[in-house]
Amino acid sequence: MKHKTIDAWTGRLFVLPSFLLILVFSIIPIVLTVLLSFTKYNMIQQPEWIGLRNYSYLLSDLFVAASVKNTLLFTLLVVPLQTVLALIIAEVLHAKFQGRFSRFVKGSLFVPVISSTILIGTVWSILLMTDGGKVNTLLVGLGIPKVNWLGTTQTALVSVALITVWKNIGYFLVLYYAGILNIPASLYEAASVDGASAWYRFWHITVPLLRPITVLVVTLGTIWAFQVFDLVYTMTGGGPGRSTVTLVLTIYRSAFKDLSMGYASAISVLFLCLIMVITMLQRLLFGRDKEAQL
Repeated sequence: MKHKTIDAWTGRLFVLPSFLLILVFSIIPIVLTVLLSFTKYNMIQQPEWIGLRNYSYLLSDLFVAASVKNTLLFTLLVVPLQTVLALIIAEVLHAKFQGRFSRFVKGSLFVPVISSTILIGTVWSILLMTDGGKVNTLLVGLGIPKVNWLGTTQTALVSVALITVWKNIGYFLVLYYAGILNIPASLYEAASVDGASAWYRFWHITVPLLRPITVLVVTLGTIWAFQVFDLVYTMTGGGPGRSTVTLVLTIYRSAFKDLSMGYASAISVLFLCLIMVITMLQRLLFGRDKEAQL
């Protein structure tokens, strides 16, 4: 009995540092943010309790509505595209180009992942300039009219989304490639003996066995898409108009430009609620898929 008690306390002591880190850097900030959302606070004067006034204003704020719409649209553009492309590239590299070329492609696509987002945003802003930008110079050389990539509401958000896909895809490619390497070759050999085509083997062997990695890719991609700030701030600043403003950018502006920490906290609570809802929807969706497979 004494040994069991000692073992229990030993386990708790090992867990304690992690718990303290979570408490200090996650739980306490969330609680303080929720409390601040019920106040009027400008970081100069003492917080003034105003109840639900911030939330009442939030529901009628067109800027917040635009940021929610843009964030959701941005996520819907980025997550499916980078998931599908990463899977396809990983499969093609594994099936056709193993060796130096495969390592070169994976390494090249991973460079943007570890590069500064601010630097990437600055470089792409120059490349996408309407006059003098290399992308439009190439288009004109091919006989295609110039495109104002970052200056119109029709193309700005899509442009930032495509660059985000380009930046993230190397990370997800490595995950998928590692997953494909762990699939037993005997499964493909047996399917080939039965006359299964390459497409059939990919769709009925590779894709189902990579499902846990797909769940991870979709979850991480969604979280990263919701947190997008650097690229938007660097490339468009939220414009033109409100076409690329996102929730994180709105929180930043409210907190550090308008000095309205209480209102920024209310938007942060909305942001947290959206993340929780989408996470639960993902769990329900993938959970039902798993039950259907069983």
